[in-house]
Amino acid sequence: MSVWRVKPVSAFEADMKKNDLKRVLTKWGLTSLGIGAIIGGGIFTLTGIAAHDYAGPALALAFVIAGIGCLFASLCYAEFASVLPVEGSAYAYAYGTVGELFAWFIGWNLILEYMMGATTVAVAWSGYFVKLLHLFGIEFPIWLCNDMATATEKSAELGIVAPSFAFNLPAFLITWVVTAILVKGIKEAAKTNNIIVVVKIAVVLFVIIVGAFYVNTDNWTPFIPAEEPIKDTLGNLTGGVKFGFGGVLTAATIVFFAYIGFDAVSTQAGEAINPKKDVPFAIIASLIICTVLYILVSLVLTGMVKYDQLDKAAPVASAFSGIGINWAVFIITIAATAGLTSVMLVMMLGQTRIFLGMAKDGLMPAFFKVLHPVFKTPYKSTILVGGLISLVAAFTPIDKVSEMCSMGTLLAFAMVCVAVMILRYKKPELERPYKTPAVYLVGSLGVAFNIFLMTQVRAATWNFFMIWGVLGVIVYFLYGKRNSNLEKQGIE
Repeated sequence: MSVWRVKPVSAFEADMKKNDLKRVLTKWGLTSLGIGAIIGGGIFTLTGIAAHDYAGPALALAFVIAGIGCLFASLCYAEFASVLPVEGSAYAYAYGTVGELFAWFIGWNLILEYMMGATTVAVAWSGYFVKLLHLFGIEFPIWLCNDMATATEKSAELGIVAPSFAFNLPAFLITWVVTAILVKGIKEAAKTNNIIVVVKIAVVLFVIIVGAFYVNTDNWTPFIPAEEPIKDTLGNLTGGVKFGFGGVLTAATIVFFAYIGFDAVSTQAGEAINPKKDVPFAIIASLIICTVLYILVSLVLTGMVKYDQLDKAAPVASAFSGIGINWAVFIITIAATAGLTSVMLVMMLGQTRIFLGMAKDGLMPAFFKVLHPVFKTPYKSTILVGGLISLVAAFTPIDKVSEMCSMGTLLAFAMVCVAVMILRYKKPELERPYKTPAVYLVGSLGVAFNIFLMTQVRAATWNFFMIWGVLGVIVYFLYGKRNSNLEKQGIE
């Protein structure tokens, strides 16, 4: 069947030669982009949700579990990046190995992953920005910095009348600021990211070193709180559990979102100076560096204050304010606000490059591959993506969008692990500057690990994910299959 046709490796090589993007990213520039995407929403925001509601002090264990799953996937990503160093990430890898429909489905879910990821970070940025203004005595009205559901919830906590309308203005505006930077060009975006990454790492090290002096080991007891059933606001059982080992696994699916930065590195191959060597290095280096930092930060935070006292929206800042170090709250809040900006930048950068790769193959309209005559960026799709993300961020709660992002990521990682094994079997003669060690073992463990974590996601998230998947298959048969370059070339 033509839906399983694969894109020849020679076609990828031709795409590399015809590449009109500016190749300006070095090995460390790519690594910086990866760190820029990884350190952000996960460490400054989702740690609070995961520790408070699901894992308790075992948050560090949740990061270890998620990190192991990512490690298997990152080793497979690295081999693909050395063989097929083109924009498109897992989508391109699947197209060259498993088949067109499979590749489309991966690309479709990567679109969801990056859109929900950038949206999550925009909402988190808004929370830190409002907190920053509060530190300087400037108060934002609840209805102008939250979605409707969150504004209603906060109004109930404060004992005030809920607003009849709510719009997250800071999230809306920051999305357009990042969009403008991305339209201007990758070089400017990378420079902005590098500056922010230095600030973020400095603050993360500050949190670890200073916070370590205030750790109370009693806060780690019990390390894994007793398992409890999850109930809705009416007291009805929802079928899930919090705490216990089941809660730790659920927390791992939540913080998994924090790791997708290394996936974003692979989308920048078209702008790397030496992609076959530098992209694999950046993928693995950024993952290892950030995993170590995550584990240390999670241990410090849950040691400084009891896990149930961490603020869900700003856990790092709340940990320091909880022990009376209010001057540190200023530093952390400023760094988090800047750091989340760089995460958004890389997320939106990745999404537009996925669109670009699919459009070059004819699976998406030509609109998505139009480059700016001066900046050489896909400016039309960047503006469209910015518009969609700004609206979703303005009206949607953070917990809903973050789980959808994790679902798309987990599936993409599992599929890359499958595809790298298929390519090694079908095309053993290809030049591989980097080879995944024990590829069939690592690939199999990667598939099993990521699929298992998908089973731990809430049922409501699965329902939305299935709807998105069905919609994607419909779009493929109505547009993608008919307009595919391979279809026009008569390749079966």
